[in-house]
Amino acid sequence: MAAFGTVFMPQMTMATFENSGWSKPELVSSDAIQLHPGAHVLHYASTCFEGLKAFRHDNGSINLFRMDSNIKRMQQSSRLLSLPAFDVSLLQKMITDVVKHFSDEAPKPPGSMYIRPTHVGTEAAIGKAASPTSSSMLYVLLSPVGDYFSGDDKTLRLLLEEDGSRCAAHMGMVKSGGNYASALQPILQARESVNADQVLFCPNGDVQETGAANFLLIDGNEIITKALDTSFLHGVTRDSILTIARDMGMTVSERELSVDELLERASKPDSEAALSGTAAVLAPVGTLIHNGKEFPVGNGNSGATTLKLRKALNDIQWGKAEDKHGWLTKI
Repeated sequence: MAAFGTVFMPQMTMATFENSGWSKPELVSSDAIQLHPGAHVLHYASTCFEGLKAFRHDNGSINLFRMDSNIKRMQQSSRLLSLPAFDVSLLQKMITDVVKHFSDEAPKPPGSMYIRPTHVGTEAAIGKAASPTSSSMLYVLLSPVGDYFSGDDKTLRLLLEEDGSRCAAHMGMVKSGGNYASALQPILQARESVNADQVLFCPNGDVQETGAANFLLIDGNEIITKALDTSFLHGVTRDSILTIARDMGMTVSERELSVDELLERASKPDSEAALSGTAAVLAPVGTLIHNGKEFPVGNGNSGATTLKLRKALNDIQWGKAEDKHGWLTKI
């Protein structure tokens, strides 16, 4: 497969908000969109998106994973960015229609059809820096993707950053492009200076998230991760992994975690750490870098619990285990 997220289906679904109402969704070409150079999104970053997947099961059926949660989060992001509101049924129809249209293109596991709903402000009004857009565009792109790991399950290196944040604290729960852009320079600097894969943002010693994923610490039978607040993204994969962990009898602690406690717990031989997200599900972390020193997490290798949790979630997504929580939507 090509690099993750670089191949797209030739058509997408689109709806527009103008004159206080939404248009009927249409299937349109996905090779271009038309925007005025003065569009609100290009100047004032009125944009949010989602990422979810559709999976092909052995019986040939196509199943969407936790679509309702992604739509709910996109409604939240749109509201917090003052973008026009939309009904759940609108985006649900747009997602299911385009996935059905290209159902034959959905790869078999471990591949999937990655789904990218996007909402952008389109009003041409460069004088509205302090006012919301009156019009917008909602579209759903599809990208067939292969196995994120491609046989290379290497552990990640994280630089702990205590002086900066991924984004403004009140915007962390918004899945907006600006939050990802603001993390790019710290990530690039970390790669160049200490060969880190990602930056784990820990403002004032508070362990939060990396530039593109939630962070989980596993200490024996306990998973520790930051409690939900406005400062970081409420990951759907994070919630899924924590639910599965509880099902397995693990203790899930959603609470504040300091850098000092993280480093102390990570030094234990059976400790593990991982990043959760739609693309990788759970990516193992092997090294933490802090104040110029490197600290291995556990033995520095992929942890057994991390791999067990990832497999358990994949098995549900791929139809190899019971969907006890009603996460799959068959289309």
